[in-house]
Amino acid sequence: MPGSGDEDPEIRTAADPTAAPSPGPAGATARARAASRTGGMFSSLRIRNYRYYFVGQVVSNTGTWMQRIAQDWLVLSLTGSPFAVGVTTAMQFLPMLLLGLWGGVLADRLPKRRLLVATQGAMGLLAAGLAVLTVTGTVTAGYVYLFALLLGLVTVVDNPTRQAFVSEMVPARQLANAVSLNAANFQTARLVGPAVAGLLIAAVGSGWAFAVNALSFAAVIGGLLAMRESELRPTEPVAREKGQLREGLRYVKERPELLWPMVLAGFIGTFGFNFPTLLSGFAYDTFHVGAGQYGLLNTAMAVGSLAGALLAARRGAPRLRRLVGAALAFGTLEVVAAFAPGYWTFAVLLTLIGVFGLTFNTSVNSALQLATDPEVRGRVMGLLVLVFTGGTPIGAPLVGWVTDLYGPRIGLLACGLVAATAAAVIGLVLARAADLKVRVDLHRGRRGRVFAVVPRTTVRPAHERDLATAC
Repeated sequence: MPGSGDEDPEIRTAADPTAAPSPGPAGATARARAASRTGGMFSSLRIRNYRYYFVGQVVSNTGTWMQRIAQDWLVLSLTGSPFAVGVTTAMQFLPMLLLGLWGGVLADRLPKRRLLVATQGAMGLLAAGLAVLTVTGTVTAGYVYLFALLLGLVTVVDNPTRQAFVSEMVPARQLANAVSLNAANFQTARLVGPAVAGLLIAAVGSGWAFAVNALSFAAVIGGLLAMRESELRPTEPVAREKGQLREGLRYVKERPELLWPMVLAGFIGTFGFNFPTLLSGFAYDTFHVGAGQYGLLNTAMAVGSLAGALLAARRGAPRLRRLVGAALAFGTLEVVAAFAPGYWTFAVLLTLIGVFGLTFNTSVNSALQLATDPEVRGRVMGLLVLVFTGGTPIGAPLVGWVTDLYGPRIGLLACGLVAATAAAVIGLVLARAADLKVRVDLHRGRRGRVFAVVPRTTVRPAHERDLATAC
């Protein structure tokens, strides 16, 4: 990893914790203004600690995607049912639904880097255990459900901690860029992982994909341990007190710029992102292809997701209109894809779905982090993870049931309609709350925007002005 990490002029040591924006709405506005100044698509990689983290995640995420594909295909091979794949996904995300908020509380209470070393190590051990069972031929669907549940319990703590840890590695002006690069990292691995997993499954079976994933966690743990602690921007751990969970919920409830993106993320996560269930159904029942072609469907979507992440990395702080528009396009494309006449048309549409799905994902993540005070960031991100992935135990079996009864096309159609409707309704709610309207000026032509979102009145309460700025 070249470079010393001294290229970043904003590196601040633990002995010099200066220049942190003040808490509250004014501080959030200052953070958003700072984040709007970017230094290029890959600017966060100039920071040594983030670079170590990024490289470790490339390796680990590749292994994770290999396990995801191998796990879904293993369950489908053992049971022959897309519903069983949905149950596996539900078991993995059920702990997030039940305990996700407590994971955010722990992320605020404990040192994040040490916590990540522990959670990543536990995930590696679980992958190794599943590999042994599969290679020895003793694995059953019940064992896969159990390991998915245990992995979900670790993820409850790992996910909000990783989300909040980004702000400790990079300054505020690089936060949106780092979040987007993390997404690009994940999607790059998604390009490689499914393809390699498909080859491994065809050649030697699913167990070896689990084994490779177990080894991959050594890279991210090594990256965490190699960081220079003096160059981190650690948030002071919050002392244990009663009512911290309720405090985090109240914090979000009182801020519409946090509340409504959370609600939209809940709808999109619960119904829009059920691709393990849907893609296995399309591959197995609709297009009648094998593991290799199933992996290519995931790869096609990853190509679009990577493009969406890189485009997001070039932008500054996201506006709420961007994430609402991305969600609307995402749902609409799912509706169109449900009627795709053939395998390759479906794959192309998945690429476009990946672009807008990832744009929504990175926009909501960075928008919420920038609008949140550091001392509650773990709880807010824990709530985001809860609503985005915690609904999967509800959505995945439901979509799997619909897919079993009516076929994958009807399942994807229903998911797209829910996502698009939620985006349209919440977009209208935000516009009304911020007292905004769409202005159409056909005379502007090339000199400016024909369509623009503008305030209805010039004299407005402070909360409307703040929300309008976020929109």
